[in-house]
Amino acid sequence: NAIFGTNLHHFGWHVPALLAIVLSVGVMILFAMLVEKLVLKHLVNQEPIILFMATIGLAYFMEGFGDLMWGSEIKKLDVGIPQGGNMWVEQTTAFLGGDDFYGFYIDTLDIVAAIVAGLLVASLVVFSQYTKTGRALRAVADDHQAALSVGISLRAIWVIVWSIAGFVALVAGIMWGSKSGVQFSLSLIALKALPVLMLGGFTSIPGAIVGGLIIGVGEKMFEFLIGGPYLGGATENWFAYVLALVFLVFRPQGLFGEKIIERV
Repeated sequence: NAIFGTNLHHFGWHVPALLAIVLSVGVMILFAMLVEKLVLKHLVNQEPIILFMATIGLAYFMEGFGDLMWGSEIKKLDVGIPQGGNMWVEQTTAFLGGDDFYGFYIDTLDIVAAIVAGLLVASLVVFSQYTKTGRALRAVADDHQAALSVGISLRAIWVIVWSIAGFVALVAGIMWGSKSGVQFSLSLIALKALPVLMLGGFTSIPGAIVGGLIIGVGEKMFEFLIGGPYLGGATENWFAYVLALVFLVFRPQGLFGEKIIERV
């Protein structure tokens, strides 16, 4: 979706960035309706692993289709967010060290991305906890049959879910694409969400936040303290998955997830 918007903005019709983002959201909503019609409605009441594999297959299809349509080269994306070290942060934190310490270097784009991520998380929490549609989403996630029995439309819910997921993915793609360029390898970054969810708990939004912070800080600290000095480096890419494996063995519900007991 980020690649589609980038092509609209830079290489296609030279559409303004904001309009390209709006059009990308519209395309994602239409795609969500198509996916529900062709795939998801046939998987009602199936095991979660079947739904998971179906969405993985859709992800690879979308990646291949995008590669066919727009190519696989890295595309530059500029949405007007300044980049480079934030002078205010450097000057504010310079007093924390000695004469040789010049303050913390934090990219302005990273600060904007953190603010946007915080706003998205807060919005999703409010939406899922305090709105009728949000509670319906949670009901469907807990039990398809029970949701159907009280009159909740799975078709409408899945369209909403895919639309929200597409919008969040679009925002994430824009933030990361502005920093490193829009490319199909961005989809590999999304795999980091799996150990984050395993660590925090699949049913907990606060758990996802805490899990993300633990893994983000843990990767850097492990690389700096252990990976570099004793293992020759290159530990940052697999640290998160090893930590997730440990949690799957000893605490599969994660830090904040609920332990599910199935009665026979």
